[in-house]
Amino acid sequence: MDNSLKRRAFLEFLGKGSLALLVQAPVFQALANTTRPTAAATIQGLGPTSTDELTLIEGLQYEVLLKWGDPISEQDHYGFNNDYVAFVPLSGQDSEEGLLWINHEYISPMFVSGYTGTSERTKEQVDKEMYEVGGTIVRVRKGSDGKWAVVYNDPLNRRITAKTPMPFHYPKPIAGADRAIGTLANCAGGVTPWGTILTCEENYDSFYGERDWKTGGLTGPSHYGWEKFYDYPPEHYGWVVEVDPRTGDSKKLVALGRCAHECATVKELPDGRLVVYTGDDANDECLYKFISSKPGSLLEGTLYVANLEKGRWESLDRRKQKALRKAFKTQEEVLIRLREASKLVGGSLLDRPEDIEIDPVTGHVLVALTNNTPKGNYHGSILKIVEENGQYDALRFSHDTFLAGGPETGFACPDNMAFDPAGNLWFTSDISGRSINKGPYTSFGNNGLFLVPRQGPQAGQVLQIASAPMDAELTGPYFSPDGRTLFLCVQHPGETSRSLTELTSHWPEGGSAVPKSAIVTISGPALERFQHRV
Repeated sequence: MDNSLKRRAFLEFLGKGSLALLVQAPVFQALANTTRPTAAATIQGLGPTSTDELTLIEGLQYEVLLKWGDPISEQDHYGFNNDYVAFVPLSGQDSEEGLLWINHEYISPMFVSGYTGTSERTKEQVDKEMYEVGGTIVRVRKGSDGKWAVVYNDPLNRRITAKTPMPFHYPKPIAGADRAIGTLANCAGGVTPWGTILTCEENYDSFYGERDWKTGGLTGPSHYGWEKFYDYPPEHYGWVVEVDPRTGDSKKLVALGRCAHECATVKELPDGRLVVYTGDDANDECLYKFISSKPGSLLEGTLYVANLEKGRWESLDRRKQKALRKAFKTQEEVLIRLREASKLVGGSLLDRPEDIEIDPVTGHVLVALTNNTPKGNYHGSILKIVEENGQYDALRFSHDTFLAGGPETGFACPDNMAFDPAGNLWFTSDISGRSINKGPYTSFGNNGLFLVPRQGPQAGQVLQIASAPMDAELTGPYFSPDGRTLFLCVQHPGETSRSLTELTSHWPEGGSAVPKSAIVTISGPALERFQHRV
């Protein structure tokens, strides 16, 4: 199998004068190792696997840092279905102690509350489920043995859940209230220049349903049916939420619009203004960009939607769009009904835009388009956006397919992405648990973690570095500042289990144990070789 990128795409990935750029790039200023990079050794990637284990290439090992149910304090435990991860140093670029934020996306009632659908759901069961979503904040420290551990019962350890009150960061009420109760469906996210976390509410309609804008009622019962017990407006969910990991203070960022946000990737402009990219993770939905009008503001600015056919960012400001003035009474209505508004101004319908990352060398914006099975796109791709003149606040751009999934490249359904300090691209796959090893996904085995090296004899190839346990996907790859630790989540192992006695996975505890999502730390000499330290 030839895993090489096409020559043109590969050269664009490297960027002109790439080695000089790599040495000069700001991302390298955080490296503890200041020796001159050496030639990279050849790495033997994994082939497809279908075992109930987190399998890594030779030269890497993992340790489970936290798994579902583990205590983080006397009051709280680690939540369910971990997804996005962010490491925030407590001081400077410290790589051996900091705060971890971890998203908890959704629940499997059979495991969490015991609800199996054979009897009426109770409020007590829903309350258990509400605790398990949101996020976890923990202080972590690397020991003298090189292993990471949670500082148990640290004052900074806390949970943010579906019951945590949080205000709307907006001058007007949303659905008659100035605050919401809780955050949920937390998928991917981002980090602001001032060290707060942006956590994104993705499939929010699974919990309290969605509004029928014509009748004013709900479109129908939600997947989990929480609305039967808590009368919270659906409009209070589907936002990007900013969380201060040091205090736990949180707020919902209305200016970034409401949809199934996968991530929120922040770029600070030279004048202090911010650009935030975010995608709506659903078939035939859109890619967005918020440009602030004031330095450091996530309130004042303009939201745009990408029109790929014209290579243009279209404004979603009601004052500037006749179609929006005709359809919506206020700007907050535009933001609440973002999906409808984006189509009215020409937003391009994409194949599940998920994670977004900015290449630290070329400056290109990469967007994971996971798949669009109704349209026959089973394998997905990674889209490349090049802003005009390299300016992130530009309103014009060009675009191309950076990397296409399929048997030829050895991966399908790209999802979360990350760049390591050497500028290598890492990404995970998201084949649904019920589709793994079936139909168009037969040749890929379990979900995986992949690497595209920027330099060395395998530059431009797609190498599989890890394979997930049964039914699981790998999510939220995030590097410590020195690049020597990769934090990675294993989400929903055993999600297709029919009952507690018919489990498809027992990871990570093995034996007859129930499967548990967990965050792991990955390290080893191979990680050093990828970054040319040895």
